[in-house]
Amino acid sequence: MTWSAKQYTMFEQQRTRPVRDLVAAIPNTDVRTAVDLGCGPGNSTQVLAERFPQAQVFGLDSSDDMLADARRRLPALSFERADIGAWNPTQKFDVILANASLQWLPDHATLYPHLINQLTPGGTLAVQTPDNLDEPAHRLAREVAADGPWSAKIGAVKHNDRHSARYYYELLSPHCSTVDVWRTTYQHPLADHAAVVEWFKASGLRPFLTPLTDAEKADFLREYQARITQGYPALADGTVLLPFPRLFIVATR
Repeated sequence: MTWSAKQYTMFEQQRTRPVRDLVAAIPNTDVRTAVDLGCGPGNSTQVLAERFPQAQVFGLDSSDDMLADARRRLPALSFERADIGAWNPTQKFDVILANASLQWLPDHATLYPHLINQLTPGGTLAVQTPDNLDEPAHRLAREVAADGPWSAKIGAVKHNDRHSARYYYELLSPHCSTVDVWRTTYQHPLADHAAVVEWFKASGLRPFLTPLTDAEKADFLREYQARITQGYPALADGTVLLPFPRLFIVATR
C-alpha cells in the first residue's frame, strides 16, 4: 500500500488533536533524544519537537511521500525511511512516540516490549491507536467489500486486531514503572458525507482500495458513500459528526 501525504493532511487539524493530548501526558522533563515512529507528514513530529525543544528529535516512516512532506515542514530535523517492525536502533531514547501507526503492525505482544527496551531508564513510550473497527465507517467498508463484484479481490480484507486497555496494561506492566492507559472518543464535525469518505481514503480504506482498478475504486467509493450517508445521519445544517474512538498508552520504563 502507498500513502498520500496530501490526502492525509486534508484533515490535519483533527488528526493532530489526539497527538497533542498524548504528548501533553508524557511525564518526562529532561528529554535529550526523542523519536517519532510512523511520523507521516511530520505533524506529530512537530508536536513532539515543540514539547521538548531541547531534545534531538528524529522521525521515521516507511513512505517516501510522507517523508518528503515531513522534511519540507521541519527541515532542521532528521527523518529517515524505516520499517517500525524491523526497527532496532543503536541508541536508546528518552521518548518514543507512535501516533496512529502501530495498529498497522501485527504481534503487539512482541512489538511493545521491544519498544520499551529501546528506552533509556525512566524513558517513556507514548502510543495512540485508533480503536474504531466496530464503528460504522469500518463495518460498512467490510460490507461493501464483501457484497460487491470485487469480493474475490477484497472480500477477505481484514485490519489487524485491536486490543483492550487491559491487554496493554497487563502486557507492559512487567516492563515498566508506570503504565497509564485511557480511551477517548473524539467527535469530529465534517462538512458532509463526502468528507467522511475522504477522511478514510487516507487511512482505513487503503487496504480495500489498493487492489482495485480505477473503475472499481470509483464504484466502491460510490457505494461506500451511500452507506455512510445512512450510517452517519447528518445534522440539520448538513454537518456530519464523526465519532472516533482512540486508545492512548503512556508507559514509563
